[in-house]
Amino acid sequence: MDDETLRRAVNATLMPGFEGPDLPGWLAAELAEGLGSVCLFSTNIVDAGQVRALTDAIHAANPAALVATDEEGGDVTRLHHAAGSPYPSMASLGHLDDEDMTERVGFGIGAELLAAGIDLNLAPDADVNSNPRNPVIGVRSFGADAGLVGRHVAAYTRGLQAAGTAACAKHFPGHGDTATDSHLALPTITVDAATLAARELVPFRAAVEAGTLAVMTSHILVPSIDPDLPATLSAPVLALLREDLGFTGAIVSDALDMAGASGGGRGIPEAAVLALAAGCDLLCIGTDNTAEQLAEIRAHVLAAVAEGRLPQTRLLDAAERVAALSAAVAALRDAPGSFLTRSSSGTVKPQDPRGEARHEGPPPLSASGFWLRGPVAPLTAPVFLRLASTANIAAGDTVWGVAEHLADELADRLPGSTCADAADLAGLASVLDASAGRPLVVQGRDLARVPFLVDATAMVLQRRPDALVVELGWPELPGAIDIATYGSGRGAATCLIRLLAEGSR
Repeated sequence: MDDETLRRAVNATLMPGFEGPDLPGWLAAELAEGLGSVCLFSTNIVDAGQVRALTDAIHAANPAALVATDEEGGDVTRLHHAAGSPYPSMASLGHLDDEDMTERVGFGIGAELLAAGIDLNLAPDADVNSNPRNPVIGVRSFGADAGLVGRHVAAYTRGLQAAGTAACAKHFPGHGDTATDSHLALPTITVDAATLAARELVPFRAAVEAGTLAVMTSHILVPSIDPDLPATLSAPVLALLREDLGFTGAIVSDALDMAGASGGGRGIPEAAVLALAAGCDLLCIGTDNTAEQLAEIRAHVLAAVAEGRLPQTRLLDAAERVAALSAAVAALRDAPGSFLTRSSSGTVKPQDPRGEARHEGPPPLSASGFWLRGPVAPLTAPVFLRLASTANIAAGDTVWGVAEHLADELADRLPGSTCADAADLAGLASVLDASAGRPLVVQGRDLARVPFLVDATAMVLQRRPDALVVELGWPELPGAIDIATYGSGRGAATCLIRLLAEGSR
């Protein structure tokens, strides 16, 4: 086979990210040479008009290229990173356990992505969050019960793809039973094959049966299946997806710049070779890639083919599966059974899955997805105190909880409210002194897991036993909390404001 064909085959398997709101020249050139996909992150998104112009430019450079992003809803959002996602988290949807609502949320997110020119959503999260101390999944998961997670993964997938956006269930074979973030190290799940099949694989089977077009791998070690290599780089682990679950779509790697894949001296180029050899088709590279980095990866992959470490047939198969995914997205948007309609001008518009008027934006949300220790009385002019914590790396640096970015909502529902933050115990003591005599609402993410938050919560309850303690992360119930919102995004925060203004009913 000629060198140019192999070069374009390698290009088809790569999905880099880049910095900034405009398509750089080097990336346009890569797209013209057959680059398979581009992943958008928060740094690429300013507003609706800008992101549509960006995706149009990507598709103009290569009409077959897939534009991907992580738009899970709740805490993980790219389109709404500046203001917070109006959609509930997956944990909130799982707690509510209304599959129709989950499907509508998937549809609403899919419709927004379609309008933005984005083809592939790296969602839903199909992890069973069986470890409550999980530092990277948490409220991104629908829950800790495999059957419940499976039902909602299927519903979200149906809604998303009904709107014309491809789903990508993640993180195969399941990142829920870990206490390590694979961005920083290599987590291990110590379960036997039977437990894996009965728990972790259940939601992925549901996603496959619901027709998901893609599945994303995880950088976790599963010694019962492969004691040596993480799932992304492991042929035995990915064989579970192909052979046991019967998945025939595209397998997408999690980002290869994460330590779980390229750490330990392996490097991204070698991780790319191993991922392709194991069965991955589309390689997520990272967030701020360069032409030089892609050239290095491409050269390393081609050398591996020449050396016989990567079969040429496997490389070509991966490129063909990426092309099939691109074609499937086009077919999804034109399928007779889809919920897409065309206006008189030919513009594609999503139609509500229930055959009603076209649904735009998130469905009506309420605090019914919250956990409440008991009745909540209406508050007057409270102080909202956020206890600082490091952002989940997958979510990135975005607004969260009830804070100044929700000033208009507070003025409307709870006039006279003020917001404060505390990053250490001294700062917390100052806020507690200043808020004496006023209702106090304390918010934190993972209050039982992060040491500072454990100490801060104890201090609050000692000095202000009347304070309302709100868990915005994964709750350990009952614990020392009054309300669990199952997420810290804008949708959860506005529902919390409404609950505190009106009281529980």
